[in-house]
Amino acid sequence: MNKQQMKRLVGRVIGWFLVLLGIIGMIFPVLHGVIFFLAGLLILSKTSPWAKNLLQKLESRFPKVAKQMDKLREHPKLKRIIP
Repeated sequence: MNKQQMKRLVGRVIGWFLVLLGIIGMIFPVLHGVIFFLAGLLILSKTSPWAKNLLQKLESRFPKVAKQMDKLREHPKLKRIIP
């Protein structure tokens, strides 16, 4: 397994973990599930076309969320993780 495949695998694991944490957070009121869910989708959208499509649908439906996610995409330290 080379370095690129390892990065992709780690990204998918972290992305799925955040999506699952977001789903759990939507059920239990202690966690802010939407934030974790969107963060997981952002990470997964780098390698998964279905996540990218879902994220684009959410951004078109909720323009305020899209504006905040654009700010995240422009953050210098997050450019490596978020497409």
